[in-house]
Amino acid sequence: MDVLVLIVGLALILYGANLLTDGSAALAQRFGVSEFVIGLTVVAIGTSMPELVVSVVSALRGSADMAVGNVVGSNLFNTLLIIGITALISPLPLFGRNLWRDVPFGILAAAILWIMTADALFFGTDGRISRIEGLVLLGCFVGFIFYTIYSSRSEASVPETDGRVQPRKKIIWILLSVVGGLAGLIWGGNLFLDSAVSIARKLGVSDSVIAITLMAGGTSLPELAACGVAAVKGKAQMAMGNVIGSNISNIFLILGVSATITPLQLGDILPFDILMLVISSALLFVAAFTFKKKEVDRIEGLLFILLYVAYIVWLIKRDV
Repeated sequence: MDVLVLIVGLALILYGANLLTDGSAALAQRFGVSEFVIGLTVVAIGTSMPELVVSVVSALRGSADMAVGNVVGSNLFNTLLIIGITALISPLPLFGRNLWRDVPFGILAAAILWIMTADALFFGTDGRISRIEGLVLLGCFVGFIFYTIYSSRSEASVPETDGRVQPRKKIIWILLSVVGGLAGLIWGGNLFLDSAVSIARKLGVSDSVIAITLMAGGTSLPELAACGVAAVKGKAQMAMGNVIGSNISNIFLILGVSATITPLQLGDILPFDILMLVISSALLFVAAFTFKKKEVDRIEGLLFILLYVAYIVWLIKRDV
């Protein structure tokens, strides 16, 4: 039964990702903004809903460290594994505003989170994220959204097509595609995650290893599916925008909401784990200036994947 649910969940994820990609591309064309901006906002926030639900529920239940761990794990999964896999499918371009504005925004978000928790490293405290800091994070998120919308007015839609004129979709089709795609991603992701955790426990895998791998990876399945399908369909800008936007939303919105509900303790999360967020975000920026091409190419994608695997192995050894 668990295997059957796993397959159904995976099918829903793939179908939802396909529907969301088509709807989001049509949305960008309809309103004359770039697919990168749509990926950075609509797709990114939508695919971050599983992380929001898990983190808020964890905060309400008093498992604040799980809320922080979920965001840290999901962001590393997004930047290293999803970017890596997507780049293997199709190199991801980094240029113009997404290189000099949005990628640095992602680095800034990770750096702000590290600063808020660095007192645990320097002063031996619990390094918690207070309610005031949660409100600061929410303020940063509002500022990011307004800045993105304002700056996108000067961006013409950049179609990633074969040059043929694409017919404009009706707005009702666009809305149903975006909402339906997100619903399929989130529902399918939940089914996949629940069945995967059940199978892992039956195989004797410990809860700590499940939390490190399946929880973070499971809540990031919508991003993985959306980016993979977008890359296959030649929507590289949307894929890149989804990852960067999801990472920013995870820190500013999800941790902001969770910390406002209750102060978040780091628990077993070390400052080094959060520092890894800064490092991975910085690597994304550095990738634009290697091999004389401003893109994350297949070689760099493979290096990102290997770095993620190495980090997970180190985490498991640390836990044991």
